[in-house]
Amino acid sequence: MPVWCCRCSLAGHFRNYSDTETEGEIFNSLVQYFGDNLGRKVKTMPLVEETSLLEGSSVSLPVVIIGNGPSGICLSYMLSGYRPYLAPEAIHPNAILHSKLEEARHLSIVDQDLEYLSEGLEGRSSNPVAVLFDTLLHPDADFGYDYPSILHWKLEQHHCIPHLVLGKGPPGGAWHNMEGSMLTISFGNWMELPGLKFKDWVSNKRRNLKGDRVMPEEIARYYKHYVKVMGLQKNFRENTYITSLSKLYRDQDDDNNQDRDISTKHLQIEKSKLIKRNWEIRGYQRIADGSHVPFCLFAENVALATGTLDSPGHLEIEGEDFPFVFHSMPEFGAAVNKVKLRGKVDPVLIVGSGLTAADAVLCAYNNNIPVMHVFRRRVTDPNLIFKQLPKKLYPEYHKVYHMMCTQSYSADSNLLSDYTSFPEHHVLSFKSDMKCILQSVSGLKKIFKLSAAVVLIGSHPNLSFLKEQGCYLGHNSSQPITCKGNPVEINAYTYECVKEANLFALGPLVGDNFVRFLKGGALGVTRCLAVRQKKKHLFVERGGGDGIA
Repeated sequence: MPVWCCRCSLAGHFRNYSDTETEGEIFNSLVQYFGDNLGRKVKTMPLVEETSLLEGSSVSLPVVIIGNGPSGICLSYMLSGYRPYLAPEAIHPNAILHSKLEEARHLSIVDQDLEYLSEGLEGRSSNPVAVLFDTLLHPDADFGYDYPSILHWKLEQHHCIPHLVLGKGPPGGAWHNMEGSMLTISFGNWMELPGLKFKDWVSNKRRNLKGDRVMPEEIARYYKHYVKVMGLQKNFRENTYITSLSKLYRDQDDDNNQDRDISTKHLQIEKSKLIKRNWEIRGYQRIADGSHVPFCLFAENVALATGTLDSPGHLEIEGEDFPFVFHSMPEFGAAVNKVKLRGKVDPVLIVGSGLTAADAVLCAYNNNIPVMHVFRRRVTDPNLIFKQLPKKLYPEYHKVYHMMCTQSYSADSNLLSDYTSFPEHHVLSFKSDMKCILQSVSGLKKIFKLSAAVVLIGSHPNLSFLKEQGCYLGHNSSQPITCKGNPVEINAYTYECVKEANLFALGPLVGDNFVRFLKGGALGVTRCLAVRQKKKHLFVERGGGDGIA
């Protein structure tokens, strides 16, 4: 029976594992599962010690997902066999899309032509499958409607594709590290994942629901609970850090040398059963005593779902490494909570014009800390995020934007006021005596005394485990990967990297920074892998072209 056979899914084999089991036990079970399919070499291998995976292992997984935030969680959900269907009584408000869905009502969305379904749809994502899946889950959301999803989900275990999800922390990824005092920019129901309504979950956690926006802490707990209640825990490994992801190239001669004692016909059968070792994943797992235990995995396919919050953006200027210069909201929030900055006469310098910078302004403002807000854009710039947010839903951000427009710096400005904005300015340098030099668009330079500085100008994913830091995967291979400026270049419907076969990317890495839209990546990847799996089965059933079954 081939490794990819649906009815002997490895995911099903994982089903009895508990959270306390070691990677060694998992590997031992992998060996038992694959059995003769791996040949004599694996049978004679020693078992793996504690939480590590043996370096010389021949065990390969169909899919390894790097990153356990909402992108990785949603992909795991769909790879575990959950399939979306058009609900029996559902009618989509888009008549053309609904007509297309009716044509194949008996098929799951995964089994339909995503390019055909996506055609003509518009939304706030550049990825057509992301727009498609969002409009199925949240019909006409951008028009202010709160229509229910037109999908219902079925667990079809014969569609399970074995996989592991590797993450640095608990399921939920970066949501566990976000500043807890701010509300999410998206509504709670936009943050939810398929099969578990956020409102149903949160109603059991707190008595009074104040509006539709929620705390990041609640979202983080929801994602962690989601993995548990959906039965996905068996596929998740926490405290894992990837150090290298490299492509394996094995030519025909190498295979023949390894298996020269196997007849050609037998070799053909064995190859049809084995999962290709396209990727080698090396890293380490941090265990309870703080030590690091290395591991090595092999995979046919790898999905990158790391997000982009790993490495905060830097100004790359003199003095930026001084201890009074922060680069994240958690750092700044911790300094405020420790009362280090309260009661200071000198202002805090906040650099950036996005929502995170606005969160920092609100944090300082609400703690009576004077603010100097520096940003390169004009306040009338149409691309400012504040212009895209309805005032009634986001009053606190429009309060910041109002101050940006009306309390800008001039020669007569009093920096002892609560807030002063510096449009079209940039920081030239920081000095050891806690001063900074600002320069205006006209070239005028000014020196100011600070109590702290917070640089919030975006972030980059940590793709150090890839060659060239992953830059070669982007639209512009000479620049680092960023969500907006240089996302990973993918096939629009499969999410496979254009420049690397069997490597997929989803979520912020491909420009989908909102949870609403990153779920489309899971649909695209699952569809692609399901099609390839079906082709493999047909190949095996036909005996690889030689009539051998």
